[in-house]
Amino acid sequence: MNGPAQDRTRTLVAGVGNIFLGDDGFGVETVRALTGRPLPDHVEVADIGIRGVHLAYRLLDGYDTLVLVDATARGGEPGTLYRIEPEPGRGTGAPADAVALDGHRMSPDAVLALMDTLCAGTGAEAPRRVLVVGCEPASVEEGIGLSPRVAAAVPGAVRMITDLVHQSAPAGTGLT
Repeated sequence: MNGPAQDRTRTLVAGVGNIFLGDDGFGVETVRALTGRPLPDHVEVADIGIRGVHLAYRLLDGYDTLVLVDATARGGEPGTLYRIEPEPGRGTGAPADAVALDGHRMSPDAVLALMDTLCAGTGAEAPRRVLVVGCEPASVEEGIGLSPRVAAAVPGAVRMITDLVHQSAPAGTGLT
């Protein structure tokens, strides 16, 4: 699954969230806005949505860096953008065996908590670096579409992600 270290310098930008719950669709809308922009060759952009199991298996393909894009309630003003870099190996703080493997409830933190277990069974390696580009939601109630303040934050999130992936570009990586 994984090649030599020089072949593993890959970044996955994964938009997560539920588009039927208002601002929870922030990650999906942001990666949609990011699609088609010039990015380094080592970067892949994926609309994961609510498919946590899909994210888990995708990560087993070998990525050096994972950038999760999601609504992130931290108590700020709606539309506030956050760049969060969890400490390696910290996950949710729950032991992997305490995380229920439920295909309908595989949130990004549950996926990260299970990565060591999944990797041990496959010989794959978990991403060495995980970043979260989050946005403070105004509402995650039923409804399609982002609130005005969160929608206005999408271009800033796209710039933040673009800056992050260009900073992580290996030497000699061109743009596509």
